[in-house]
Amino acid sequence: MIKDEFYVLENGVKIPKIGLGTWQSSKEDAYKASLYAIKAGYKHIDTAYVYENEDAVGKAIKDSGIKREDIFITTKLPADVKTYDGACEKFYESLKNLGVDYIDLYLIHAPWPWTNQGADYTEGNIEAWKAMIELYNKGLIRAIGVSNFHESDIEALIKATNFKPMVNQIRYFVGNTQAPLTRYCQNNKILVEAYSPLATGELVNMDILDNLANKYNTTRAKLCIRYCLEKNTLPLPKSVHEQRIIDNLDVDFKIDATDIEYLDSLVHIASTRKYRS
Repeated sequence: MIKDEFYVLENGVKIPKIGLGTWQSSKEDAYKASLYAIKAGYKHIDTAYVYENEDAVGKAIKDSGIKREDIFITTKLPADVKTYDGACEKFYESLKNLGVDYIDLYLIHAPWPWTNQGADYTEGNIEAWKAMIELYNKGLIRAIGVSNFHESDIEALIKATNFKPMVNQIRYFVGNTQAPLTRYCQNNKILVEAYSPLATGELVNMDILDNLANKYNTTRAKLCIRYCLEKNTLPLPKSVHEQRIIDNLDVDFKIDATDIEYLDSLVHIASTRKYRS
């Protein structure tokens, strides 16, 4: 079952193949959703400092009674933090917010501040990356990576530090797979995490998916989540509703190769913007 399946990062760390996303979830909603998810069998929860719900996620994990080592926590360094000292400071704040003594996966949220998308912050990214490498080497983080980074952004980090990100979390869904970037990451053993696997809900309203959903006796949402898995990416569906959280884990079916090709052909059926703050 998918809830018991893992990808293995290049450093040998196992990461559950599906996670709960918590973007735009209030503290109360993130707390409830995390509890629902853990009860349903999720072992991976994704949050970020800027979501302002790390403390709620941490409290839900504690209140669930699950052992710390049995849950995989991802959080992110704010995109506007581009210094070594700033990265260390925000990391320790996240650690405190979550109420844990280590983080499983820590990501640079974006290669530039959200208010200045596309600008060159290479030197700042390198400084933040150096801080994360040090925290990783201290055992405070089990794996480090990036989010919303292009090939050139990743190459700059590797060139400066000789340390490759283990993950790149990008906006990825049927119709918007950022194919060249995904191919680059997978060729270099960098796991692609698919945020917004339902195109922030757009795909749920697309009847163009009904024929395949009916063929596999599933829903549009679950078809799209399964597609991400078939493409060897890690989907992070977000919901605050218990039944939907449960349903999103019910993806233990296979999509035929010809149907994958059809889904690959559905370019631009939803918003193809590259990023989400």
